[in-house]
Amino acid sequence: MDTTIGGGTMGRCQVLSGVGGVGKTQLAAHYARSAWQAGEVDLLVWVTASSRESVIAAYAQAVEETLSGPLSDPERAASAFLAWLHPRPPSDGSNACRWLVVLDDVADPGHLRGLWPPSSPSGRTLLTTRRRDAALTGPERNLMEVGLFTPAEAAAYLGDALAVHGRHEAPEQLAALALDLGYLPLALSQAAAYLIDADLDCATYRTRLADRNTSLTTLLPDSSGLPDDQAVTVTAAWSLSLEQANQTRPRNLARPMLQLAAMLNANSIPDRVLTSPPALAYLADQRAATPQCDHPREPLRTTTAEEATSTLRTLHRLNLIDHTPKSPHRAVRIHQLIQRAVRDNVPAGQIESCARAAADALMTVWPDVERDTALAQVLRANAETLRGLAEDALWRPGAHPLLLRAGQSLGETGQVTAARDYIHHLVVTSRTRLGPDHPHTLDARRHLACWQGEAGDPTGAVVTLTSLLPHQQQLLGPDHPNTLRTRSDLGHWQRYAGDTAGAVTTFTLLLTDQQRLLGPDHPDTLITRHDLAHCQARNGDFAAGANALAELLPHLQERLGADHPTTLLTRHDLAFWQSKASGDPARAVGALAQLLPDMERVLGPGHHHAQITRSNLANFRGEAGDAAGAAATLTTLLADRKRILGADHPKTLLTCSDLIRWQAHTEDPATVTEAFTDLLEKMEQVLGPDHPTTLKTRSYLARFWDESGNTADAVSELTGLLADQERILGPHHPDTVTTRDELFQRGR
Repeated sequence: MDTTIGGGTMGRCQVLSGVGGVGKTQLAAHYARSAWQAGEVDLLVWVTASSRESVIAAYAQAVEETLSGPLSDPERAASAFLAWLHPRPPSDGSNACRWLVVLDDVADPGHLRGLWPPSSPSGRTLLTTRRRDAALTGPERNLMEVGLFTPAEAAAYLGDALAVHGRHEAPEQLAALALDLGYLPLALSQAAAYLIDADLDCATYRTRLADRNTSLTTLLPDSSGLPDDQAVTVTAAWSLSLEQANQTRPRNLARPMLQLAAMLNANSIPDRVLTSPPALAYLADQRAATPQCDHPREPLRTTTAEEATSTLRTLHRLNLIDHTPKSPHRAVRIHQLIQRAVRDNVPAGQIESCARAAADALMTVWPDVERDTALAQVLRANAETLRGLAEDALWRPGAHPLLLRAGQSLGETGQVTAARDYIHHLVVTSRTRLGPDHPHTLDARRHLACWQGEAGDPTGAVVTLTSLLPHQQQLLGPDHPNTLRTRSDLGHWQRYAGDTAGAVTTFTLLLTDQQRLLGPDHPDTLITRHDLAHCQARNGDFAAGANALAELLPHLQERLGADHPTTLLTRHDLAFWQSKASGDPARAVGALAQLLPDMERVLGPGHHHAQITRSNLANFRGEAGDAAGAAATLTTLLADRKRILGADHPKTLLTCSDLIRWQAHTEDPATVTEAFTDLLEKMEQVLGPDHPTTLKTRSYLARFWDESGNTADAVSELTGLLADQERILGPHHPDTVTTRDELFQRGR
């Protein structure tokens, strides 16, 4: 803080507010000492303002020293002192006394009722407090938030404190320790003292600090070893504020609320998490378990969302958290050391219930469809923090759904490789903790197959599901819902792996069993009807697939709703295959242009179904004669897919292939050939020569050569492509049939 606090530009009273340990008292002392030494004040009164009685006593002591005699009544003495501070008219012949009153560590604004020093041109008031109530502001009062050190300031402070004792640490270690301590001045000061007294280096101290089984209080000096005349340890600095908050109406909620916040991400907790039904249940349970001797007439009852919000505001006023409701995703922030101190004081048996309550709360607010990627990122950060702090609790008595949801969220927001790796780790952990035959382990393997496929390995997904299915049939039974889901997933990835005929068989058999077990109108049955119709069309029977989808769509709209993802996907597939069956790309352009806004509204523009719709809309525009429009749309889509999926994802590479295909209508042939050649080289390295996207790009290149007059190279490429398609996709796959027809048309 700059010592211009007392300047005329800032008002007559400065209120320094901040979390305990941020250095408010030190700043006030520095200013008061500087003003006194510079001869800027004639009277300096320092008041330890932790209670109303201490303020009155300090004022009475000041009266005794300034008015040359004590008054018998402290209240009258305090009033006399405040009256003496009031400005006097020049006519009384006295010189104005320049005074500074410092009210340090005001615990409650109510303690100052009637005791605020007056506004005077010759006087200044400086107040420090951990609170930030509206009562602390007003005319002539300026509330100043005292923040943490910057990373550079914190590292420099540590280095200087150690250097005084001949200790020198590597800059990177100082910076890392400063980060571990959250740049809190009091923690830095006390940690430096501990390092010196215990003769530890930064690396060793950081290792101990990272050990969650070690209490924070054991890593700081005891009261006899505090530096710089400090009165309390960093953990004790918050205990009074927490006790005050816990006794503020609604009583006995602040402590359990901080316990929940201490299990989550320090920098971004949505307030909806802390006011959700699971959070309210935890708050009610903990309040019911709190002795009511101080308030015997207050009945035990449930906790409401309004009470939870009021508690957040109380914790904010006392600077134990930052609560900013206008930033809903990051409404609650809390210093990491406050979190650590709170966790250290949660009884061992309560940590598990607190962690599971936090997990339940996150699941309650986690949306089924993640349109808001910022919210998804925040929820994943909170889930990761919780898992790191209390992973054991999330596996007892069984795996908490949050563990799987966090991995699913990665994939649903485009981080498919990260999702695959996360779920793979989850499978390994589940095998170790629950056993290889546990239903959660089996289900995690199914999800792993999904993200294997989404990450560009549909063949690997088929292998994983084919291996899993017999275990589920044996352990769960052939009619178990999870067994049926695995069969559905198997058909899906068989199609993407090129085995369309196998997918048709899988879905046909599955549909028969679902109609028997679930009924014809069950959502799973309807979804399988969609999948089967799509595979029939993909296998070459465009008209049959389109007719089946047209028949299915009204049932989906009635049973699942117009905005259900499967309903939207069916609209897409119907437009696609009707166009293929009729040979009319303009028909698809109209239908997909109507569908795309609904896709983006319901699922979000980054959802893979919305992006597939954009891709196919562009391609049909190109086929309808608007190559420039197709290229413009695909250019934007390519940038989005690189950002969301990465430059090497199969869908990104396919979009790049589609873009070159339509740019070929306006670009120089040599440039297009080079672009296709470079892309194919990358595809063969990243995806492999047999990947469907690689084969598709080879067909685009052959078509381009033929259209640009290079018939010999086109025929040569199509001949080699046909052999590979027959080997990989089968002789009856639509792409194989198309290549064979193109060769036949050229007389080969």
